[in-house]
Amino acid sequence: MTVRDALSRVKTIRVEGGGTEPARLPFVFETVAQALAVTTGAKVEVAGAAGYGPGDRGPDATAGGAPAGEAHADLTAGVLGIRASGPGAAPPPEGHGVHLRLRPDGAGYLEASSPRFLYGFVTHLIRDLAGRELGDLEDGTTFPVAFSWVRSTYDFFLTQEARIQKGLDREAYVRRLAESGFTHVEVNGLAFPTGIESGPPDEAYPMFYTYCPALDQFVESDLGKGLYPADYLSANLDFLRKNAELALKYGLEPGLLCFEPRNVPEAFFQKYPMLRGARVDHPFRSFKPRYNMTITHPLVREHYAQMVERLHEAVPELAYLSVWTNDSGAGFEHTQSLYVGRNGGAYLIREWKTQEDIAEAAGGNALRFLRTLRDAGRKTRSDFRVLTRMESFYGEHDVIWGGLEEGLEVETSCLATRGWENPYDHPRYPGSRNYPAGSVYQQDLLPEEGKLATELEERSSGAHFYMAAGPWLLFAPLVGVPYPTLTHRRLKLLRNGGVRRLAHMGGTHPPAMAPFNVNHEVLRAFQFNPGMALEPYLRHVAEEWAGPDLADTLLQAWALAEEAIEAFPHVSALYSMYGFVWYRLWARPLVPDIEAIPLEERAYYQDHMCTTPHNPNNVDLARDVLFQLATVQGAREAMERMDAHVSAPLDEAIALLSDVREQAASSLGRGNVVEDQLVRLEALRCWLTTQRSVAAWIAGVGGYMEATTDEERSRARVVVEEMMEEELENSRRLLKLLDSGVDFMATTDQGETPLIYGENLRESLRKRLALMEAHRDDEPFIDSDYMEREAGRVGISPAS
Repeated sequence: MTVRDALSRVKTIRVEGGGTEPARLPFVFETVAQALAVTTGAKVEVAGAAGYGPGDRGPDATAGGAPAGEAHADLTAGVLGIRASGPGAAPPPEGHGVHLRLRPDGAGYLEASSPRFLYGFVTHLIRDLAGRELGDLEDGTTFPVAFSWVRSTYDFFLTQEARIQKGLDREAYVRRLAESGFTHVEVNGLAFPTGIESGPPDEAYPMFYTYCPALDQFVESDLGKGLYPADYLSANLDFLRKNAELALKYGLEPGLLCFEPRNVPEAFFQKYPMLRGARVDHPFRSFKPRYNMTITHPLVREHYAQMVERLHEAVPELAYLSVWTNDSGAGFEHTQSLYVGRNGGAYLIREWKTQEDIAEAAGGNALRFLRTLRDAGRKTRSDFRVLTRMESFYGEHDVIWGGLEEGLEVETSCLATRGWENPYDHPRYPGSRNYPAGSVYQQDLLPEEGKLATELEERSSGAHFYMAAGPWLLFAPLVGVPYPTLTHRRLKLLRNGGVRRLAHMGGTHPPAMAPFNVNHEVLRAFQFNPGMALEPYLRHVAEEWAGPDLADTLLQAWALAEEAIEAFPHVSALYSMYGFVWYRLWARPLVPDIEAIPLEERAYYQDHMCTTPHNPNNVDLARDVLFQLATVQGAREAMERMDAHVSAPLDEAIALLSDVREQAASSLGRGNVVEDQLVRLEALRCWLTTQRSVAAWIAGVGGYMEATTDEERSRARVVVEEMMEEELENSRRLLKLLDSGVDFMATTDQGETPLIYGENLRESLRKRLALMEAHRDDEPFIDSDYMEREAGRVGISPAS
C-alpha cells in the first residue's frame, strides 16, 4: 500500500496538545491540519479547545531534541494526529527532524522537533512521498532534516526592493517559503516604495535606505523620540507585524535584517552634539555627510536596547536580528572599512594610537553593541540571537572572532578568509573567482572552514553559510531560472561539510510569477531527505509537471541550460547580480561613444541608475566609482568563453522546448511547464547575450582606446559593430518576451526605482533601439577625464 492510499483512509485530522494547552499551540498546527484536510478530504478537530491564533507562540519553537512519538497504542483507524509533544521516538542524528507514523487504515500521527519543520514536511509528504510504499512508516519513521535553519536572507520580494513587485501576494509568497523547507524569514520591510531619507539633487544615496531598514524605522526610543513621523513608523511597524503573522501561520520563525548602526537626521546632533558617532556615507555616492549615533555612549546603547524591546512588545516571536554594516549609511566607529576611513565619536579613541590599538578598541566596541542587542532581545525571548557578517570587520577580524559567544553568530560565504576575498575558483575556469560568492558557482569548501565552524559550536555560537538558488543574488532581475542540479550540488557540499545553518540569499519566487520553481523543489526534498538521489527525484518532478510523454524533453532542457549556466564566465560579479538592474543594462544603449548621446536623451534611463553625474559608469561599462569592474583582456576572454561554451547548449535547450511547444499546449493546456520554462530560458538567453555585449563593449571600445595601430583600431571597431547588431536583435527579442504572458522578471507598478525596473521597460527598450540605430556609426570613445570634468560641473545646468 502507498502513502497516498493510506492518506485516503484518513477521516479526521486531530490537532493534539500532548500536554500543551491547545489554545497556546503555534498557529502552524492548524495550518498544517487544514493542508492535510484538503488532500485527504478529512475533517479537522482540535482536541480540547476551540482553536488558536497567530499571536500564540506556544512551546519554545527553537528547542532542539527528538521529535516525540509513540510506537504503540492510542491509534484510531482514520485518525491522523498532529502532536506538539510526547514520549517515544528515537532522536534524529543532530536532534532535529520529523516523526511520522502511518498505518494502512489511516491511523497515525505526525510530530516535529520544532514547528518550523511542519509545513515543509507536510508538503514533502503530499508532493514527494505519496507514491512510496508505507514500509517502515507503519511502525513510525523519523526524517532528520538536513539543516536546522534555512533562513531567507535579504528577502528580495517580501522585505527588500521587490516588495513593490506588481501583483505580489504576500501570503502565497510566505506559504511557498514554508513549502520549500525554509524555517526562518526576515519580516522588517518598509511599507513605502522608498525610505524617508532624502538628499541633495542628483545624489544616489537615498536609494540605499529602502532595503535592510534600521530598527528606528519601526519604533522609537526615548532618546530618538520625534526623529521620524509617527504615521511613517506606524505604517512600517504594521507591515512588519503582518509579515510576522504570515510567518507564524506557516511555522516560520520571524526575524530582522538591518543595516546598523545607521545614520540619523542631522537635527538629532543639533540637539545632542556630543552623541555624534561615525561618518558612514560613501563620499563618491553622497553629496552630504551622514553620521550615526556614537554607540560608545551608554545613552545610545540604551536607545538600541529600547528599540529591540519595543519591537518585541509588538512581535514577541522575533527570533533573531542579523546586522549588516559599514555600507548603505551604516557603520561601526573607527573600523577600517568605513568609506571615509577610521573615524567616530569622542569616547573610544584618543589621538595618535596605533592601528592595532584602534582595531582592538573598535572591535570591542562592536562586540559590546551586539551583546546589547542580544541581551535586550532575551528579555522577551530567551534564545534570541544576533548575527553579523564578518567581511566588514577585516581590520578587526581577530577581535570580533574572539568575542563570538552564545547568542552571537556569523553569516558568511567563507569562514576561512578576511574581508571580501573569495578563495574558490569558478568550477569551469581555474584561477577565475569573479562570481557572486555563496551562489551555485561556489562548489568547494576548504577543510579549515569545518574546523572554524566547530570552534564556534564549541563556544555555543554558530555559522550560517550563504546559499542562493534564486532570486536576486544571481541573474537579477530574472525569476525562476532553472538549475536544479547545481542547486543540489551546493546543498550537498554544505551538508557534507558539516554546515547545518543556511542563509538563503534572496528568499524564493512568488508562486504566481514562477509556478514551476524546480530549484526550491530540490531544496525542500533535500531538507527532508539529505541522502536523496537527484536523478529519480527530478524525473518525478518532470513527470508530475509535464507528464510522461514530455518529461524527458523537460529534463534534457534543464540539463542543457545548466551546462550553459555553469559555463558562464561572469564579466563582473556586480553585473551578474543586482548591478545588472542598478546600471540599467537592458535600458541603456550600448553605443561606441555613450557621451555622444545628448544628456537629455539619456535621462530616461540615467535618471534611474545608481550613479551620480560624475560616476564613470555613465560612459564606461568597465568602471564604477573608483572600481575597475573589468579589463579589456578579461572582457575578451569572457567573450571567447561564452562563444565556446554557453551559447550552443542554451540554444539547444530552447530548441528542444520549442519543438514540443504545441504538443504541450494541446496536452497540458495554457500556462504549462514547457511554455513557462521556454520563456524563462529565452529570457536567460537575452540576459546572457547582454552580458556578452557588455564584454564586447569593454573589449571593443576599451580596446579601441588602448590601440596603438590602425589595424588594432579596425579590429576593435568590428567587435563593437558586431556587438551592436547582436544587441539590437536582442532588444527586439526581449520586447517580444515582455508580451509572452510569463512573468520572467521582477518589475513594479509603483514607479521605477534604481533598484527595480518599472512597467515602462517596453518604452525604454524602444528608446534604446532608436538611439543605438542613430549612433551605431559613432567613433568609439571614452573620456578618461570624465569623472573629474563632471565633478567640476556640479550645479551647472546641462544646457550651459
